[in-house]
This record gives sequence, C-alpha cells and structure tokens, in this order.
Amino acid sequence: MKRRTLFTTFAASALASLAARAAAAEETRAGRVVYHLASADKVAFALSNMKYHRAGGPEGLQLAAVVHGSALGMFTARTGAESLQREFAARTQAGDVFYACANTLAAHQWTLADLLPGFELAREGGVVKLADMQAQGWIYLRP
Repeated sequence: MKRRTLFTTFAASALASLAARAAAAEETRAGRVVYHLASADKVAFALSNMKYHRAGGPEGLQLAAVVHGSALGMFTARTGAESLQREFAARTQAGDVFYACANTLAAHQWTLADLLPGFELAREGGVVKLADMQAQGWIYLRP
C-alpha cells in the first residue's frame, strides 16, 4: 500500500510540475523584437508584420527595425509610395523605432534628412546594430 501511495504522490507531483511549466511557457512572450529589412520588395510585408505584431504582442512590447540595402531606398521622401509612408508614420507613432544603416546612407550619399521623418542613425552600420541588439536580448526576425 505504501508503494501505491508513493507512486500516486510522485505522479501527481510530476503532472503538476508539467502543467506549471506549460503555463509559464505560454505566458513567456518576446518583449523586444528587431526586424531586419534589407530588401525593397519586403518592406510593405515587414511593416504589415510589425503592425500585427504590435496588435497581438504582449503589453510593453518594444519593436524596432534595422533598415539597410535596397530597403532603405523605400523610405526616402521622394519614393512617392503614399501607403508605405502612411504605414511607416503609423509604426513610428505606435512607438516602433527604425534605424538607418550609416553605410547604406554613405553609399548613396544620403543623410537622415533624405529619409522619412522618424529614423535614428545606426552609426556602426546595420548588421553591427542587429548583432548588438541580439546580444542585448532582442529577438531577431527577418521577413
């Protein structure tokens, strides 16, 4: 009889532990996410992802995007893509942070003034900024 009680107690304890771990895993959600934008053809898709990520993400969610390469050209004031400009403005108003790669800016002889308002400069370059953010615990996504 003692063995049966011991087994029952052990089984109940194990099940309770598994249930607690599963509940904790469901509650753990990424609080800081950085999107990597390098391709012009992915910009609209990424902005849409960020919009829905913010809507469904945890409270206090921090979203950022590091933009370089051909993607950065989509954010110049002269692109004329009004829907993209509106969505970018909505993202920045929601608190999303956008970093422009200093190397891409230099290669095109652009400054932050050539971009839509709201960019911060990634002085060290886009890929270095991404690596630094990952080292600081940011989750990396590349749509």
